[in-house]
Amino acid sequence: MKKIDLRRFPTSAGVYLMKGSDGQILYVGKAKNLRNRLRSYFSGTGDGRAHIQFLLKRLETVETIVTDTEKEALILENTLIKKHHPRYNLSLRDDKTYVSVRLDLREEFPSLQVVRKVKQDGALYFGPYSSAAAVRATLKQIYRMFPLRHYPLATCRRRGRPCLFFQIGQCSGPCHGKITPEAYGRLVQGVIALLSGRENEVLGDLRRQMNVAAATFRYEEAAHLRDQLRAIEATVERQKVVEAGGGDQDVLGLHREGGEVEIALLFIRRGKLTARRTFSIEWRMDEEELLCGFLQQYYGKEVLIPERVLVPFLPESAPLLEEWLGERKGSRVRLQRPVRGERARLVELAARNAAEAFRERGSRQEARELVLNEVKERLQLDRLPRRMECFDISNIQGAQSVGSMAVMIDGEPARQDYRSYNIRTVAGADDYASLAEVLGRRLRRAVEEGNLPDLILIDGGKGQLGVLTAVLEETGLAGRIEAAAIAKSRVLANVRGKAVEKTEERFFRPGRKNPMILRGGSAALFLLERLRNEAHRFAITHHRKRRGKKVLASALEEIPGVGPTRRRVLLKHFGSLKKIKEASFEELRAAPGIPEAVARGVYESFRQGE
Repeated sequence: MKKIDLRRFPTSAGVYLMKGSDGQILYVGKAKNLRNRLRSYFSGTGDGRAHIQFLLKRLETVETIVTDTEKEALILENTLIKKHHPRYNLSLRDDKTYVSVRLDLREEFPSLQVVRKVKQDGALYFGPYSSAAAVRATLKQIYRMFPLRHYPLATCRRRGRPCLFFQIGQCSGPCHGKITPEAYGRLVQGVIALLSGRENEVLGDLRRQMNVAAATFRYEEAAHLRDQLRAIEATVERQKVVEAGGGDQDVLGLHREGGEVEIALLFIRRGKLTARRTFSIEWRMDEEELLCGFLQQYYGKEVLIPERVLVPFLPESAPLLEEWLGERKGSRVRLQRPVRGERARLVELAARNAAEAFRERGSRQEARELVLNEVKERLQLDRLPRRMECFDISNIQGAQSVGSMAVMIDGEPARQDYRSYNIRTVAGADDYASLAEVLGRRLRRAVEEGNLPDLILIDGGKGQLGVLTAVLEETGLAGRIEAAAIAKSRVLANVRGKAVEKTEERFFRPGRKNPMILRGGSAALFLLERLRNEAHRFAITHHRKRRGKKVLASALEEIPGVGPTRRRVLLKHFGSLKKIKEASFEELRAAPGIPEAVARGVYESFRQGE
């Protein structure tokens, strides 16, 4: 560690960046008084946090950024952590991606959307929900009870008649005037009440409408309302969770063993437990910094922020965090540590959930260790394949060639490490040359960043394995990275062309003439197939996006008067080709730098295409 002169640091609020010998940022922190905060690291008694000693051994320089207030320092710290991902800062590993339901009341006829990001855009958001499939199944039921529109209004209005959803009673047909805005508004209010957990309010209102309809001899309408009532009663799941004061609140629980921490976040909506989210963290620093870092990182994302966050203890910077959360939400947010009553029991429940998640994770880790050991034995590897990378190439008749890399760490997909590659140096459909380019680019970067894989798996046979072996030799990594290829199973046919047998997946290893066969249905085979399938899926997805961009570009540039510059202007102004197609002539003419004649050409070109 280089000697640091603390006297040169300011005494104002700000952010400090601790850097290693190569300039890499190791840690980012904030402080009300930068000099005093940094002095605590180098005092005789030490900082008191277990792995600060490891940080200080690597420390070479400290850079500070002064801010006017402590709140500005908190915001800047959060921004820098997101940008640089320092090694010694908190790193959240979420167990899954959650979804929310969006409803924008400013639309002419509001519709429901399933989204993964919650934006401060004035719309209503409900959730979060742990299963996108379950949410879509629930929405299917909601459409039967409250038939809101499914598609953009402009798209539906260009049709000659209402869509199929209208025909089966799951859309009220607002695009073709089949329902008044007032009646549609009542449907929207019913959806809001149902998603907000106020199903009793919805049921009571529907019963009143049904009784009125029956009393005035409108029996068909009364029967329809009766069916709605039954559908809601059958769909709504009653929970045995205490009201806990009502309102929306997130409850945070911690469980710590050694250097590992499990955080459980319970979502209480309208007094009901709707979901649980868990995070696994390697952490040896104090719990106050852990809690502050978690709150900053989690609520710094595009997620729903409730009225109240219950925590097991209040950090020193709680007032500052409350102010920051309130600004992000747009209304007051309370950070509370309950000591008695129902809310205190909820915090205890969250802690028990964290402990249970830790136990479950331990069981999963043991199972994954067994599978990785099986892979090591079956493929005769020299080391345990903790980090496995699989590569695939995708193109159509040699056009728009792309490569993909899927990654598994300790037997689980590490999607944040997936990468896609546009092929730069190869013309035509040469999969071997394309693979060599992608592998070379990846391995050179891996050497620079120090994150070499234990095993590289190639989708293909002996030819692809030969390419991998050659690239490993060229980069000097032949003895440091294991190599294997997986060849897809083949269907053998008889003379009449009928399938008679399906071969097993075959694995090829350098230095072996014959392929290796893993036992069908084994966990090791399933893991490697899953990795291969992920690489294939990721390659096809990237290829389709790239191909779509080319189609988009040609669709616009074929219109007289629209070149690359005006294409970019139109896309930037409208956001997508779909919105350009749906735009009226007046909207096209209002785009910056688009003459009236060009706007008319774009408008008529897409209408003729339809």
